[in-house]
Amino acid sequence: MTVSPDDHGRPVGELDGRPAPRAQVPRNQVRSIGQVLAALKGDFPDVSISKIRFLETEGLVTPERAPSGYRRYVESDIERLRYVLTVQRDHYLPLKVIREHLSLIDRGEAPPGRAGLLPAGATPVDPGASTASASTETSTGDAGATTPAPSSPTPPSRQPLRLSRKDLLEASGLSESALMELERNNIVTPRRGTAYYGRDALTLATAAKRLSDYGMDGRHLRAFKMAADREIGMVEQAIAPYLRRSEGRGDVVAEVLSLVINFHAALVRSGLEK
Repeated sequence: MTVSPDDHGRPVGELDGRPAPRAQVPRNQVRSIGQVLAALKGDFPDVSISKIRFLETEGLVTPERAPSGYRRYVESDIERLRYVLTVQRDHYLPLKVIREHLSLIDRGEAPPGRAGLLPAGATPVDPGASTASASTETSTGDAGATTPAPSSPTPPSRQPLRLSRKDLLEASGLSESALMELERNNIVTPRRGTAYYGRDALTLATAAKRLSDYGMDGRHLRAFKMAADREIGMVEQAIAPYLRRSEGRGDVVAEVLSLVINFHAALVRSGLEK
């Protein structure tokens, strides 16, 4: 009797009253999202199905879909996920930078200065296997935009992120009490008028979880929030004259936001290097 997990990672059946052993899947055979989760859990204990689905919405992995609608992953998809999770965990790279690295890997090139970060056994995938890795970054949560390589096909547009509270907790790794503290300090909030969380909320929640590993708790994050509020006030005052104009408003906001974020990041980097 052959037993395998379903698309949600639950055993379909048992053998002699015991859970079925995990099968060895050949490289050219597809896996369900539950099997992918089981393959990644050993190296990435915090990974969840919600996290894998989030990386898909970000265009970092593009599994095929079975006629039933279930995701079907091949080995190159799993290697891709391992790379993303590795650089997020060990180097805390933003998704924009990871997307640029994946675009290079898709073209058979090594990421600049980071070839050693490729997980063991990972190989560049067929450039035609995934077109979403070179997606143009348009979210205001990231500093700057990434233009797809001219040789890459036009990537699909990014799907809006709409996370329930449970999804946010699973994807970020936060505890319920930690999320409540972030909400009390108005650091992480649902989208206005809804009970759902967006892209920036997930970025903040994930960063808060990682920072807590280094002993940075709610007191430190409140200080960051207060500093950000002061910066927001200065930016709003500076761009107010441009917002009254009918043309180019969005361009001005995006440019100033990018400049402020890059300026702030450079200040922190240079300060830490002293």
